Amino acid sequence: MTIDQVSWMFCVLAAMIAFIIFFKQKNIISCSKYKRILPPGDMGLPLIGETIEFFKAQRKNRLFDDFVQPRITKYGNIFKTRLLGSPTVVVNGAEANRFFLSNEFKLVISSWPSSSVQLMGIDSIMQKQGEQHRCLRGIIASCLNSSGLEALVPKICNTVQRHLDTHWQGQDRLSLYRSAKVLTFTVVFECLLGIKVEPGMLKTFERVLEGVFAPAIRFPGSRFSRAKKARQEIEKLLVKVVREKRKEIMEKGGNKEKEEVGMLLSQLVTGMIRGDVTEKEVIDNVVLLVFAAHDTTSFAIAMTFKMLAQHSDCYSLLLQEHVDIKKNNKRAGEILTLEEVKKIKYTWQVARESMRLFPPIFGSFRKAVADIQYQGFTIPRGWKVLWTAYGTHCNEEYFEDPLSFNPNRFEESIPPYVYLPFGGGPRVCAGYQLAKLNIIIFVHYVVTRYDWSLIYPNESITMDPLPFPSHGLPIKISPKL
Repeated sequence: MTIDQVSWMFCVLAAMIAFIIFFKQKNIISCSKYKRILPPGDMGLPLIGETIEFFKAQRKNRLFDDFVQPRITKYGNIFKTRLLGSPTVVVNGAEANRFFLSNEFKLVISSWPSSSVQLMGIDSIMQKQGEQHRCLRGIIASCLNSSGLEALVPKICNTVQRHLDTHWQGQDRLSLYRSAKVLTFTVVFECLLGIKVEPGMLKTFERVLEGVFAPAIRFPGSRFSRAKKARQEIEKLLVKVVREKRKEIMEKGGNKEKEEVGMLLSQLVTGMIRGDVTEKEVIDNVVLLVFAAHDTTSFAIAMTFKMLAQHSDCYSLLLQEHVDIKKNNKRAGEILTLEEVKKIKYTWQVARESMRLFPPIFGSFRKAVADIQYQGFTIPRGWKVLWTAYGTHCNEEYFEDPLSFNPNRFEESIPPYVYLPFGGGPRVCAGYQLAKLNIIIFVHYVVTRYDWSLIYPNESITMDPLPFPSHGLPIKISPKL
């Protein structure tokens, strides 16, 4: 029995001990001084509720099929349950997405497990509300405006080509998913942040990520304990980097960020010098950005290649798009421009359709900061709300023949709050444009340099807690002649 399993047993044991305390309160939840109608559903066992069923379905990557969909069939698009110790309302559909995501900071706030908060940092943007959130988001967005993206494209092009020369050249097979993870980590650190990747950094960050959704129990040898130790190593490294950057900018009269368009660390440290953000906010947000971009973008890349391998007609169209771009590119080093990337439209349709069928995130939790009236039901203050991407992505009300792969559906505009691989509302992913550049540029250099094929065409997808191909999506490769 592993230490993590022992940790969960302690949680279950605590739930059983608490049974008597909660038993008499079982019906209080729907009776208070206010007459409220709660959504239908089953709260499950005291304290742990339906958490075990939730995690079982998640592990098999059937969270929507085995947990959410049966309850939609039984109760409707809005139902109550208890997850991770919290009474929770699960909502589905574009209208529900619009209502809850657009009311961020008003009716709901972002809600993350304790382990996530401790490892990402209490001063990261995911924990900020209102003006503090807008300030940090503004700094990040300033690096991803048109001039920032224009500066990023050649950096990403060089990074991708260097990655292929280092990790692909001379190989006949490799893990595409692992390769994409190494690449996205390097892109975030070196291209966006301007921090050189040192040996061992990726493994240290991955130890942190392993504990982000683990039980927040400091038990020696547990995932969370290992992750906390790795987080301390990262913080020590980043404190040194941030202070060196601060000294460098101060010596140049505070104008260093003007010389480094698109370098987010310079922008964050300049904000720190002005007093807009603290050193801890800089460090916590660097950790969060790596987490947000690392597994999600690499999974999106992997699923794009998986779908291309299964749909040769789509691959032929995509390949021709890149051949045409390369034919017209006479620049040294085959470096793309932002304008050329914008012309690569079909590839982005393929990537978007891949993310529709395989969302990098299942959904996310919010916490009600007031009693919420929605569709005739009351969601009490303090309850959690879980919205799901699958609630619209795989719904024929929004997408015709939703289980089929059809990139052409993205030739037309998609209604708001229907397609949500990057979330929505005020907390929509700030790095959306970076992910787009990363995916398109990586695809461009791979398909124009290599012939490739999947080793396991029907490889399954696992979640722990984010999705990943169970074998790492191994591929056979050979250089194009």
